[in-house]
Amino acid sequence: MMEGDRTRGVTLLELVIAVFVLSIGTLAALRSVDHASRALGGEAARFMALEVALNRAEEYRLLGARAAVSLDRRVEYGPYEWHLEISEETTRAGFTEATILARSEGQPGGRIVVIAQTEVLP
Repeated sequence: MMEGDRTRGVTLLELVIAVFVLSIGTLAALRSVDHASRALGGEAARFMALEVALNRAEEYRLLGARAAVSLDRRVEYGPYEWHLEISEETTRAGFTEATILARSEGQPGGRIVVIAQTEVLP
């Protein structure tokens, strides 16, 4: 056999190694896409929870703590029903500090603290 007549091609071992390396890269890419989609999926619910808490904080500012405490503790916003947990403390200056926590089952929650007048005069 002469040296010049040999044709060099891809061996089976080289092909197996190339497929293995490509499959590892593909699995890593799919895993990162899955992780990113899960992380972004929770952001919408977290944003909605914060919006619900901010809305209730604004009601505290506008109505005063005495009137706002009687508002419904369940709010429908987006595809979820949010439950509001509110704890109040009176400050030394006579205002009301309210911690508002918005939660929905199986979703991340949102928390906001607001300082409002205890009673708003008309």
